[in-house]
Amino acid sequence: MPESFSPSGRPLVVGANHRSSSMALRDRLFVEEYALPGFYDRLREAGINQALVLSTCDRIEVQTVRPQNEDSGIAAGRIVETMAGHAEIAAADLEGQIYTLGGAEAVRQIFTVPSSLDSLVVGEPQVLGQVKAGHRLAREMRMIGPQLESLLQAAYAAAKRVRSETAIGERPVSIAAAAVEVARDLHGDLSRAAGLLIGGGDIGDMGNVVAGEFITAGLGALTVIHPLAVHAAAAARVLDCHRAPWENLDGLLAETDVVLASLGRRRCSVSADGIRKAIGIRRRKPMFIVDLAVPGDVEPAVDGIEDAFLYTLDDLERVAMRGRQTRKHVAGDAWEIIDEEVAAYIQGQASLGAVPVLSDLRRHFDDMRAAVLAIAGGDAEKATRLLVSRLLHGPTLAMRDRAADGREWAETERLLRRLFGLKKAPANNDGEEGKQ
Repeated sequence: MPESFSPSGRPLVVGANHRSSSMALRDRLFVEEYALPGFYDRLREAGINQALVLSTCDRIEVQTVRPQNEDSGIAAGRIVETMAGHAEIAAADLEGQIYTLGGAEAVRQIFTVPSSLDSLVVGEPQVLGQVKAGHRLAREMRMIGPQLESLLQAAYAAAKRVRSETAIGERPVSIAAAAVEVARDLHGDLSRAAGLLIGGGDIGDMGNVVAGEFITAGLGALTVIHPLAVHAAAAARVLDCHRAPWENLDGLLAETDVVLASLGRRRCSVSADGIRKAIGIRRRKPMFIVDLAVPGDVEPAVDGIEDAFLYTLDDLERVAMRGRQTRKHVAGDAWEIIDEEVAAYIQGQASLGAVPVLSDLRRHFDDMRAAVLAIAGGDAEKATRLLVSRLLHGPTLAMRDRAADGREWAETERLLRRLFGLKKAPANNDGEEGKQ
């Protein structure tokens, strides 16, 4: 596929992702949300007038459409220099860890990202939201022109097809997502469920991560509890939820539908007796209990209590593994959709290249018609005969010259017959073709 398929510009993508670069480099290149407006300003100063900047833990990528008359290497070099300047490193240090894609390859990349086929975790739903958020900011910064807007809208349409026509996002692939799926299977609508986080504290704590996933999934209420009040307060701030004194643990269990235990004190915080009492108070309403601690926080005997559903990290990893296998299996179908959408987009853009000459042709014919009508003085037969003669005069001379010097005349003839719907005349007895 030729690179110059668009009459208005050529797509270009420059970036680094989890496959091309090291985590250390991506950390240097990462553009914080507050710094994005300044980064866009530097791109504009470098001569990049259309751009979408995607900055996540997986990638830092600049998607743009460069003018037809601008060399791709020069445009890519400007972007690399801007990225290197932000990271405060030499552009040469990015060599081998930066990818540059142009033309059809750039279109494919731009379609692939929101479809979450280029993510560290294939099928993750967050990436489409990240692209759209970046798109909104780029538009606010006046960095989205009509060419890039058209390209992004086509990418969203491709992502929608991938989501609706494949099972790429139906199964959980992380432990946190697996926990949410199991809880939904047990309790249904999580907005009517109450959760209890036992432990928590730091942002990266496993309990906080899983609890955050439940909040995102619409959990009705969450309370955090910890033997150390300062840790409970820290987790409550991070998760924006309630906290309770450690002494209230037994009472809270009876009110809780989802228990997330991540204390890790080397002794069990949730006993089998405590769960039996809670189940009794709940009139046998089921409890979903996730033991996220190593060593465990929940007595293994809880697994044998009716209406208590205990899952460990190993259990959730098996659920997530099945999801990853499912997504890997359906990824082939998703790639087929991407290829179809890329081909359709490129064909549509290529067809726009004919618009200027077709407009000129129509204007030329209209001018000729007006001139002929003026000469004919109202005589319709004279006007139409004169118009046909004038319309064919130039093309006839050009085609005779082309046939005379043998310049691919057979192809030219086929094109003429196709343009005007002419059937090929049958051959005469002499072997010559009859006249139309």
